[in-house]
Amino acid sequence: MALRFQQHPGLVAYLTAGDAGLSPGTPVATAGSHVPAHLVVTREIALAAIDAGADVIELGVPFSDPLADGPVIQRASERSLARGIRLRDVLALAKELRQARPNAGLVIFTYVNPVLRFGLKAFADAAAESGADGVLLTDMIVEEASEYIAEMNRVDLAPIFLAAPTSPEERLKAIAAHSKGFIYAISRTGVTGKRQELAADAAALVERIRRWSKLPVAVGFGISHADHVAEVGRFADAAVIGSAIVELIERSTEEQAPGVVARFIEGLRQLHPAQAL
Repeated sequence: MALRFQQHPGLVAYLTAGDAGLSPGTPVATAGSHVPAHLVVTREIALAAIDAGADVIELGVPFSDPLADGPVIQRASERSLARGIRLRDVLALAKELRQARPNAGLVIFTYVNPVLRFGLKAFADAAAESGADGVLLTDMIVEEASEYIAEMNRVDLAPIFLAAPTSPEERLKAIAAHSKGFIYAISRTGVTGKRQELAADAAALVERIRRWSKLPVAVGFGISHADHVAEVGRFADAAVIGSAIVELIERSTEEQAPGVVARFIEGLRQLHPAQAL
């Protein structure tokens, strides 16, 4: 399916695949599952998030050097890697989520290095076969992405690029020309992580992006509560929530995590009820 937001503002929920918090225990895979046992917990969290109102799930591939991520997601990557989770496992999880929730948006969120190790063409084929809708490579800049864009287009996957407040107009124009699905607007420079207030230049960045593109714009980095979502809804199409969710998982047991995340997502709309588009 094509990526789209069913509500306004849309919600994009990021999960580090394979992370089940600090005390994961030994989960038991459910019947019919073909993913490692620890990914079963991620699957249940993702399903709970979708059912609670998340339009899109970003499945984060654990990576040993996640430069764009703050300490919360870095710790989640470390836990997931320690459990042996790899890119191929995350693609298997995407396939199970696609089968379970065919209308949900699914994005594979990773860095360039794991994709190159997998093989760009092989990755494109595997991601498409998994049922993912798009891919976000956080350290792939559009000026160096011609081969990547060609592979995404070949298998009809949406390449999603990050636009920052510091992005010059020529880069925004190129991002607009090559993006599909939505454009991810970084609310501020720096790494991911919770913040009490949104950066003032987030709305200005979205306005600049709209000069070049009619695609939906999702704002991320620092969004952590309902006030943020309400604010984003006034000038953008969707909010991306990452570190706040990952931190909740970190503090929860496996049994608690799906319900905790579902209640959090439901609460994000309390100040700004969802409206069908």
